[in-house]
Amino acid sequence: MPALITPTTRLHTAWLQAHAEWGPGPHEDGFGLRPSDEVDAPAGFADWVARLTAESDEASGAPCAYRWIVEGDSVLGGIALRHEFDDHARWAGHIGFGIRPSARGHGYAGWALGRMLGEAAKLGMNRVLIVCAVDNIASAKTIERHGGVLEGIRETPLGPARRYWISVE
Repeated sequence: MPALITPTTRLHTAWLQAHAEWGPGPHEDGFGLRPSDEVDAPAGFADWVARLTAESDEASGAPCAYRWIVEGDSVLGGIALRHEFDDHARWAGHIGFGIRPSARGHGYAGWALGRMLGEAAKLGMNRVLIVCAVDNIASAKTIERHGGVLEGIRETPLGPARRYWISVE
């Protein structure tokens, strides 16, 4: 049974295994990984996890909630809920998710998206924007199954993307 957990240094090796499946490039949405993050070494990984934890601290008015999708000691993917509609969320969306290639096709993205929509409702968000690459049919179907309504396609820093709005109840 999968679980959504806050990022943890305990899963450094498991996270690196998931990361290796993607290969290089900006396609691991949901993890909050920046090009400057040094995640290979334990100290750099701990710094990155500390940043994600600080950005997820609701008590301090956190801008984002990062969660890892795990099963046992395997990291299957990540999902992030951006609380504000700032410049980043305007092009990347309120929710971003990614599933490692070997875990795709098992419903993990839809399962995690459903839970994060519940979190958005608890925060009082009325609707959320979710964006995916135009050629990412699996993500588009996942978003549509959760009530996503296509606003259109726009250019983003990562290329053209579909923009969906989901009403949160």
